[in-house]
This record gives sequence, structure tokens and C-alpha cells, in this order.
Amino acid sequence: MRFVESVEIAADVDQVWAVQSDVERWPEWTPSVTAARRLEPGPLALGSTTRLTQPRLRPAVWRVTEIDPPYAFVWESASPGVRSRGEHRLVRLADGRTRAELTLTQSGPLAGLVGLLGGSTMRRYLRQEADGLRRRCERG
Repeated sequence: MRFVESVEIAADVDQVWAVQSDVERWPEWTPSVTAARRLEPGPLALGSTTRLTQPRLRPAVWRVTEIDPPYAFVWESASPGVRSRGEHRLVRLADGRTRAELTLTQSGPLAGLVGLLGGSTMRRYLRQEADGLRRRCERG
């Protein structure tokens, strides 16, 4: 199962990266995350872990598996029968704006069932994250 959202933001890449990579503050700007706690100090880095709590989902620990500041980070989480991969990519646009591309991919023996039962929730959460990121970065 794969879910994708993107949004164009009237802010430069560095500003969007600062907001997006500060994962502990996500509950301030997206209703799709009610709590986020980094499990080690310092900036987001390869191997960093964060415990996310989301409405209607079990809390999950996400580990950064790829990072390319200020353009991208990928993190993964596993639960019985499902492996989730979240990609957060930023593209610098010619006019100084940024396009944020968000992708959630789920694999494993139960991924199809989880997608069938929770697909609308996953799509809604990605849209909330994209819209919230845009609003947070564009506020004056």
C-alpha cells in the first residue's frame, strides 16, 4: 500500500526543513499527531528514533533510515505484520517556494488488510500533515 500527498509552500527549503525536522513540535501544527517524543537528544540524524502517538493508531517508534538535510528524511516503523516507511522530501522551486512530498508505504503480510481498513485514515493524516506544514511555514 502506498499513499502520497504533496503541497507547495510559500517558504524556502531551509525554513520548511526547520519545521518538518523538528518532529517533537508536530502536534502543534498537525492533528494527525497528538504526541511526539524524541528518544535521544540532538538534531534529527541517521538512526534517530521518535515515539509518535496518532489518533486511532497504536503509538509507534519511528527510526530515521535515510537523511539528506535540508531535503529529505525517511523513517520506518514496524508492527506485527506491517512495516511502514514514511518519506518526507522537499523540492526547491524556482520561485523560492518549496514543494513538500509526503509518502507512506506499507509492506508485509498484513499491509493489504491494514490499507483496506485504514486507507482513508492514512490519506487523511497525510493531507493534514501537508496542510499543517504549509500553514506553519507560511504564517507571518
